[in-house]
Amino acid sequence: MIEELDLLVRLVAIGASLMLLALLVEGEMRSEVRLSVVGLVVGTVGYLINSTPLIGSSGWIDPWVDLVSLSPPFWIWLFARQLFEREPPRRVVLLAVSGLLIGWLLGWYGGPVAMASFYGVHLVSLALIVDLVRVALMDREDDLVEKRRVVRLVLPLLVAAQAGGILVFEMLTATAMAIPWVQLLNAALILVLILFAGLALLRTDPELLWQRTDDEPLSETPPPLTLTPSESVLHEKLMGAMDKGAYRITGLTIAALADQLGTPEHRLRALINRRLGYRNFSAFLNRHRIAEAREKLVDKQSVDVPILTIAMDLGYNSLATFNRAFRAETGTTPSDFRRLDSKQSPAQN
Repeated sequence: MIEELDLLVRLVAIGASLMLLALLVEGEMRSEVRLSVVGLVVGTVGYLINSTPLIGSSGWIDPWVDLVSLSPPFWIWLFARQLFEREPPRRVVLLAVSGLLIGWLLGWYGGPVAMASFYGVHLVSLALIVDLVRVALMDREDDLVEKRRVVRLVLPLLVAAQAGGILVFEMLTATAMAIPWVQLLNAALILVLILFAGLALLRTDPELLWQRTDDEPLSETPPPLTLTPSESVLHEKLMGAMDKGAYRITGLTIAALADQLGTPEHRLRALINRRLGYRNFSAFLNRHRIAEAREKLVDKQSVDVPILTIAMDLGYNSLATFNRAFRAETGTTPSDFRRLDSKQSPAQN
């Protein structure tokens, strides 16, 4: 009875996965997001097939189905990073892919080291899930998109319960699942995760997933302001605080700024996100910080001031963080920006 119910849940989950894929890919989805969504759906279907003995084996195709079934933790991690606008370093992506591929090869063709590869693949997958949970929850305070903040709260809990729980269970038992009720619970969690993903993605801010209708790249450029009277008052307070250098406070959070302005946090979030056009509070702060940084870097009075000092004065907690923010805003590093200005100045004189 449990086995038949498990098979039914898996078939429903496969159908829901394919329907979600069709709905998402039908739109003008950003190419990098489309890749991770397709990979996630294909990997999930492969896992649902591979993790139950009730779906027949085809011999030669088994290794390839197994390879596909190993990929969902990678794809859900990559997709979450893209959705939360926290692109992973290329070397981390390559390491994760290499680890999974090597583990798969050794598992099927490594003979004596097959069991070691089993643990290796599980450790790589578990590390990706842990990083997903970390990014989702730790950066939630910085996120200004309300619907995405809900995704940040629920998605990691579901992923940790399903993928994380199964990975730990299989590592403790040193085998793939064979207990019927555990298989049924796993399939049910996957179905819940798919349904939540469908609801969350289809209701999330379209700009996070879809291509813009024009040829302009995604940016943090604020749209023209159309403020209500109460928003105008709050906007004046906010800009007044920025003019006084509130953005220079190290570790400034939107909650602390809202308290400083004497306004509810949700009102300030709505103003910066919906009216000023910023999706992350750090992007709003960086716009002001980098503007002042550019002035200081070309100021002849500050030519001998170390870049680290400028970064600390502007509220950054490290030079690396400042360099990343400056490059994202200007396309170059602070040192190159200063060097280029120093070369141009004599010619201008």
